[in-house]
Amino acid sequence: MHTADHVLVRVHTDDGLMGTAEAPPRPYTYGETQESIVAVIDKIFAPQILGLTALEREAGHARLDRTVGNPTAKAAVDMALWDILGQAAGMPVSGLLGGYTDRIRVSHMVGFASTAEMVAEAERIRDTYGITTFKVKVGRQPYTEDVAACRALREALGPDVELYVDGNRGWTASDSARALREMADLDLTFAEELCPADDILGRRWLVAQSPIPFIADESATRAAEVTLELLGGSATAISIKTARTGFTASQRVLHECEGLGVPVVMASQIDGRIGTLCTVTFGAAHRSTAWHAGELSNFLDMSDDLLTESLTIENGTLRIREGAGLGIDIDPDKLARYRQDH
Repeated sequence: MHTADHVLVRVHTDDGLMGTAEAPPRPYTYGETQESIVAVIDKIFAPQILGLTALEREAGHARLDRTVGNPTAKAAVDMALWDILGQAAGMPVSGLLGGYTDRIRVSHMVGFASTAEMVAEAERIRDTYGITTFKVKVGRQPYTEDVAACRALREALGPDVELYVDGNRGWTASDSARALREMADLDLTFAEELCPADDILGRRWLVAQSPIPFIADESATRAAEVTLELLGGSATAISIKTARTGFTASQRVLHECEGLGVPVVMASQIDGRIGTLCTVTFGAAHRSTAWHAGELSNFLDMSDDLLTESLTIENGTLRIREGAGLGIDIDPDKLARYRQDH
């Protein structure tokens, strides 16, 4: 990715409150584009929910769910409605959701590069921001290249840093099993989507022998899919992304996982600062989502954003915003510069 072609979503009320969120198009994951998100909200969703109050979320979701798919568009509308509720109540949305803590630890994603570059990036992020959890992208061929990179990261960063791997379905089940065996001494925290979920029997075979929790991400975007992955033996942990399930559906996924005793991780859809603020808001609200580090550093790769005040990672943690709602304050000059709908 070279450009964040996100959609700024705003929901207005008759008494002057305005809720804000962003929808990140990921056509290679969910099939949505910037143009499709704008169209489905303008042409289908807005006419269906106009006239409801922000408290009538279930009625609103029932209407949105008449249209299949479009997860990030639905999620952005949902989070904007929660922003309105927080403002109306004079409370942070994180408090309305659960209010467990005011910050969570940050996990940083180390992307594909040479082994030396991957190590150098992780060391820079650790030394600059105090981050001590790293999600390492794997899935290249041959798989031994990624095994060597993970080994080099463990040797460079030491035993006190958490490492986990995400294959984005890039390996076969057999290569994934080989890789996990060869990394058994690296004390990995999780493995995520190492092989395709469509390889149902291969995935179940792999997860059954995985020595660490196996996270379902792209394959478990709704509560029903979470049920299929967990009960089918294709996953033993779940990734929650507010960019695709908002706050309402994310709570459904979270509570399902809590009831089953399944660990969860707050993950990123390569969110900008607005999306990152939504992720930390939800993550800090609940005990289970605050337990593990959340993927909250992707915005560091973006040269600019729309917020008047940037986000700050300190001592490896990111805080929620003070005040009512989500605390999203859009810079009008930046919005005028970057908007595409003139």
